[in-house]
Amino acid sequence: MISEGRLSHYDTPASRWAGVGPYYAMFPVSFATDAVKEYTKPEDCVFDPFAGRATALFAAASEGRFGLGIEINPVGWVYGKAKLQTAERDDVEQRIIWLGKKAKNYRAAAKKLPLFYDYCFCPKVKEFLLAARALLDWRRNKTDWTTMALLLIDLHGKRQNAFSNQMRQTKAMSPQYAIDWWKERNFEPPERNPVEFMFKKVAWRYAKGHLDSGSGHIYLGDCQSILNLWEKHPPRMKANLLLTSPPYYGVTDYFYDQWLRLWLLGGPERPHSNRALCKRKFSNKKHYTSMLFNVFAKSKSLLKQDAVVFVRTDARQFTREATIKTLETAFPNKKIRSEYFSLPSFSQTALFDADLESKGEIDFVMW
Repeated sequence: MISEGRLSHYDTPASRWAGVGPYYAMFPVSFATDAVKEYTKPEDCVFDPFAGRATALFAAASEGRFGLGIEINPVGWVYGKAKLQTAERDDVEQRIIWLGKKAKNYRAAAKKLPLFYDYCFCPKVKEFLLAARALLDWRRNKTDWTTMALLLIDLHGKRQNAFSNQMRQTKAMSPQYAIDWWKERNFEPPERNPVEFMFKKVAWRYAKGHLDSGSGHIYLGDCQSILNLWEKHPPRMKANLLLTSPPYYGVTDYFYDQWLRLWLLGGPERPHSNRALCKRKFSNKKHYTSMLFNVFAKSKSLLKQDAVVFVRTDARQFTREATIKTLETAFPNKKIRSEYFSLPSFSQTALFDADLESKGEIDFVMW
């Protein structure tokens, strides 16, 4: 089990890789691991249709189970892919050296970036990031998705530990707000040798090794669309546990908040909210309820008959009632129990909604 105490000492491969990377509304690793250990046995399968950064899948893999999941946001997907199918350290270091050599070819392009990037990154970092953005085949190549994941972690954050000028690590500020904030405080981007900086990050991450690849798989895409495809061509394994936390109703827009990391993955140079269903914050109650039911109902065929369904969500009235209704409709033959608990005021989710913080969260378990 990966307890919080173990995580604080970073003395195992799992503890070094579990935190890849910063993301909103994440499962605590200890919570996911406890659920995996309680409701499955080694070589069982754990399924998460809203995988995020693949915490549930990684917990399954670290405990000798197989993790299967889906994630719509490329940032979360890259994090999960790197944790479940990790490249060797030497390969990642060679890729970083190669990017460092190619970076000079992007000097002219770096000068043409919007003003925000001049305030956010030093010139060498801009060139290096543009090389990574253009050359890393992060969707298909293990070395490249691992390298990209490690780049994304520290793309922005505290000035002393990141590529960027001072920013939050979990959320990128809007360009004009960031420029004004930095100018008021006379903050300048840190001067970095990007290759040396990344080598230090890689050395720490790989200090205890990494999990064996092949113990999990995460798919990139809309879970409803992928589940539709799986109705005709289901995965080989059926899951013993569905362990998930759906997007919280009306809390945040993962695509807008991660706009700078999405830029590094090939997205637009400025913030852009993807308004397609499942890609924005859910402000339409009918659509949100429909989405929950579709995902739970279509997941049923992927589960063994005696599988446990474990869902964590927020305890506000609408979300709670919508989740109960859709779970009971999708799994009419299963019993259900629930447990409330408070949400820590320092959590990332609590930052977005005072009502959410006061109401806390709730777990639903079906068997």
